[in-house]
Amino acid sequence: MAGSLIKIDEEIVTSAVASVTLTGIDSTYDVYMVQYLNVFMSSSGANNRIRFTVSGSADTSANYDGASKQMYTNQAFYNASSTNATYINSLGLGTTQDKSDNGTLYLFNFNNASEYSFITQEQVQTNSSSEIAGIMGGATLTVQQATDGIQFFASTGNIASGKFSLFGLAK
Repeated sequence: MAGSLIKIDEEIVTSAVASVTLTGIDSTYDVYMVQYLNVFMSSSGANNRIRFTVSGSADTSANYDGASKQMYTNQAFYNASSTNATYINSLGLGTTQDKSDNGTLYLFNFNNASEYSFITQEQVQTNSSSEIAGIMGGATLTVQQATDGIQFFASTGNIASGKFSLFGLAK
């Protein structure tokens, strides 16, 4: 059925891991979606970072560009951007139940070796300062190559827990 989400991969973290990788992106779908829910870090203030995978391995090249509007409940909104980074960044998180990270990514051009793979990012969390924060933005890997998945990892420490799901958007 057109517009339906088809689950491709899911990882549920119940004990600390260095990274979570979702794979299975191919030419079956034009657009993919990732949802991550109730993600907690093992180190307070750690950021949930993202990389794309090529043949199942994270692309660690300094070719990620991104921009976002970051919104907070107790401070001014601001624009964030990065070029030639080795990952896509998010906001800092804590280790306790009140500091979770939740988000949705839409993935485009991942299976097209002639285009840049890119994402749109929607994220909401309570962060290490116990404030509600959100990100709306996007990022791209400025390399013309097919990418087959997405990896999440912590800026310091590990991912303590969370649910990560990859879906294909039926044509």
